[in-house]
Amino acid sequence: MRFFFRSRQFKIILSIFLCVVISATVFGLIGEHIAPQADIAGTIAAPFKSAATFVSGFFSDISKKYSDGNKLMLENAELKNELNDLRKKVADYSDIKSQNEFYENYLEIKDANPDFSFTSASLIARDAEDPYGGFTLNKGSLSGIAKYDPVITDAGVIGYISEVGLTTSKVATVLSPEITLGALDVRTKDSGIVSGSIELAKDKLCRMSNLSRSCSVAVGDWIMTSGEGIFPEGLLIGQISAISSDKYNTSIYADIKPFAELSDIKNVMVITDFEGQGGINPDKNGEK
Repeated sequence: MRFFFRSRQFKIILSIFLCVVISATVFGLIGEHIAPQADIAGTIAAPFKSAATFVSGFFSDISKKYSDGNKLMLENAELKNELNDLRKKVADYSDIKSQNEFYENYLEIKDANPDFSFTSASLIARDAEDPYGGFTLNKGSLSGIAKYDPVITDAGVIGYISEVGLTTSKVATVLSPEITLGALDVRTKDSGIVSGSIELAKDKLCRMSNLSRSCSVAVGDWIMTSGEGIFPEGLLIGQISAISSDKYNTSIYADIKPFAELSDIKNVMVITDFEGQGGINPDKNGEK
């Protein structure tokens, strides 16, 4: 036995035993120290971990909202484009419809006035500085248009040609004092002269003057051309909106609201010839 404790085998077994005991002790001590430190580290790290989770979620939400916002913007842009296309189609349809109505009325007026020669024309510019609503047409002398030619629509008298170029012409309206029209009350046959003024033009009116004291004109009566002057007879001018007299009560005048809405004009008819025109329009003398 004594030799065994001194033998090499015993020393090896003892060494192994001691290693096991020492290892167990060390790991036990380490475990006692590590566990509290892990808890402390976890406690310290917990708020940072929560903050990181919040920040991550926050930016994730922003990213999602940004993505949704872009998608909505694209959808809105597409809807706006579709709406613009629809508006253009409606506008094109309205223009075509307006043109068709104009030519239908044009043919009706031609049929009703076989002795008139017409040229159709379109408005291409308005004179912003003209208080009487003057405008420019897309046709001129090359289309047979001359100065003082009457300009009308299916609604009634617009005015006359005040200036002529080769391919364009300017129109002075019935609101202008430049124009005087021989006029007749359709109901009573009372006659007078229709012209405009700067004050009346503010209300889009013209005035029938030279009425006799014994006339029986009334508000609501229709006024047409009498054939006196450069306009042929029978063209509607407008409707009486008010009747007044001068301060001496010696003459009567009637304010006229033109039937044609001057601000809405797009297309007109220019009467380039009618029976008797050569005798009252100096620019037409010698043409017949």
